[in-house]
Amino acid sequence: MEIKSLHALLVEQGNPNNKAVPNLAPSKPDGPSFAERLQSGLEDVASSQNETAKLMTAYEMGIENDLSKVMVAQQVSSLGFQMTLNVRNKALSAYKDIMNMPV
Repeated sequence: MEIKSLHALLVEQGNPNNKAVPNLAPSKPDGPSFAERLQSGLEDVASSQNETAKLMTAYEMGIENDLSKVMVAQQVSSLGFQMTLNVRNKALSAYKDIMNMPV
């Protein structure tokens, strides 16, 4: 008798029309994945550095007259690179900590 009731319960849980039991299937994440966010951040830093290089070249050739614009772009590029470097260092440090954990 008890096995039949357990079987009935399992059948009821497996029924997709059953609203009493929540769907336990993995759901799709709401936002972008970690890899997508990381790639986007690296692309942003790279584009900032490319834009800074173009502005510096334009200033050196006399095309761009606004030195403050060039300097601000250079600082933004430098800050982005430093932040990327710090994230990389933290990730490597965490990896080393995990690898050194005793099993």
